Amino acid sequence: MVAPGCSCSKLAPMTDRISIDLESGEVIEESGSRVVRSTLDSPEGFAAVSRAWLRAGWQCRHVYTFTWLGRPIIQLPEDMFRVQEAIHAIRPDVIIETGVAHGGSLVFYAALCRVMGRGRVIGVDIEIRPRNREAIESHELADLITLVQGDSAAPPTVDRVRSLVQPDDTVFVMLDGSHARDHVLAELKAYAPLVSVGSYIVAADGIMRDLAGLRRHADTRETGDWSWNNPRDAVEAFLETNGEFEPGAPPFEFNESPLADPVSYWTGGWLKRIRPQH
Repeated sequence: MVAPGCSCSKLAPMTDRISIDLESGEVIEESGSRVVRSTLDSPEGFAAVSRAWLRAGWQCRHVYTFTWLGRPIIQLPEDMFRVQEAIHAIRPDVIIETGVAHGGSLVFYAALCRVMGRGRVIGVDIEIRPRNREAIESHELADLITLVQGDSAAPPTVDRVRSLVQPDDTVFVMLDGSHARDHVLAELKAYAPLVSVGSYIVAADGIMRDLAGLRRHADTRETGDWSWNNPRDAVEAFLETNGEFEPGAPPFEFNESPLADPVSYWTGGWLKRIRPQH
């Protein structure tokens, strides 16, 4: 039997229970009196095991074990593979990311731009620590990265970012700063007008809604009840008053499997621009 946890920390009490019988290949999900059985080789079984793995990885800080070209990236590798598929298909002139941290994801996007021979990156954060700024600005891909320091949702910061984008630029936006609902909603309203038709704005870490109550909740800078104070709730509120975007991650670029849904922390965070701003 395998439960969604790990040896490095204890999970808070959970209503769901997932049992995996490796010998029979059966996966059993229990929630109250409801019991769902599936097989490991089915999309349903894979999804159940993936949910358990994502929870365990969150608790163990799995994403804090990766770098990209020398900079800590703090992202789920599955998410980065999927976002590179979208970026390669869209080939944006500008990739805007809120939330700089160590700069690993900025360097990742810059590397894609270099390989494609097209694009540049703008990183926005309320605080860019001196040693991180130095590392980013001295990186071999620094010529493709512009750093903007300031509250990502504040009008002066948004105006500064807007000034770095040309009217005919194709723009892709990634929101990965503060994950509080109201802040993400403000970012969505501020940066959505910059997104090109056919491109995306993505709010990271919508999985927080599913992780409400986990112990590591208290270890992050985000506060409040994650059951509502999360990026996914912000996306849903944004869509209530905006008909220019539709929700949904891009379909897999290549797929010879029975699977259709990504394994992701960015649950419910992908929004595609389908029509221009009125």
